[in-house]
Amino acid sequence: MTSARQDAVSVPQLSRSLYVPIAAVGYVFVLLILALALPIQAVLLALTVAFDRNRVVAGRFLRFVGVAITKTFPPWRLKLEGRWPGAGPYVVVANHQSMLDILLLSRMPREMKWVAKEELFKIPWVGTMLRMTGDIPVRRGDAESGGEALGKAKGYLARGMNVMMFPEGTRSAKGRMLPFKSGAFRLAIEAGVPVLPVAVSGTAHGMPKGGPWVRPCRGTARILAPVSVEGLKPEDAPKLRDLVRARIEEALATLPPA
Repeated sequence: MTSARQDAVSVPQLSRSLYVPIAAVGYVFVLLILALALPIQAVLLALTVAFDRNRVVAGRFLRFVGVAITKTFPPWRLKLEGRWPGAGPYVVVANHQSMLDILLLSRMPREMKWVAKEELFKIPWVGTMLRMTGDIPVRRGDAESGGEALGKAKGYLARGMNVMMFPEGTRSAKGRMLPFKSGAFRLAIEAGVPVLPVAVSGTAHGMPKGGPWVRPCRGTARILAPVSVEGLKPEDAPKLRDLVRARIEEALATLPPA
């Protein structure tokens, strides 16, 4: 499995004298992109909310903003592999190495509503955009909040909208995959929709946990074959969880080092 240490040594090195100004300019562009994006998104939402119950237009715009942000730091070399497997909806699950995963997965070719920690929705400007998109906040460690989030997720799935979750529940400090929680898999079984696994490699070094600073990396997200939930019952969620985690782990072993 790719570690943060492997990320560090396999990316072409930048001298600090070059890296610092590139990063500084990138941060400025991120602020400009966000400053322009929020009012545009608000206009798009106002124009489409009456007939776009799933907020697809507002959501795709925000994912476009995420992709644009990845362009502000050229030493990030990011790519998406694999194809979206036709008709959905799916419960999409991915391993979680860093906050850069969110930007990389913005390249996914279909809209997904993200179940994400409540703290992200409290970030000025960014939180407003997440709420306009219809993404789903969840308060970690709060069973009532978790139940409400899963209820909203079921509503989206029933309307044909994909839902995205990180079943580890948090990022690993070293970029290694943590144990999966069962919530996403129980959701898929109860909603009767397949699980779509995505393996993410190489992003741990790009935005290390514990700070806002960016670093060079090569990141890859690979879309894997969907996993059917046909014939499964809610009590089978742990079995489904372990199967999907094993498939992601197997894919990570085949992805190139960052």
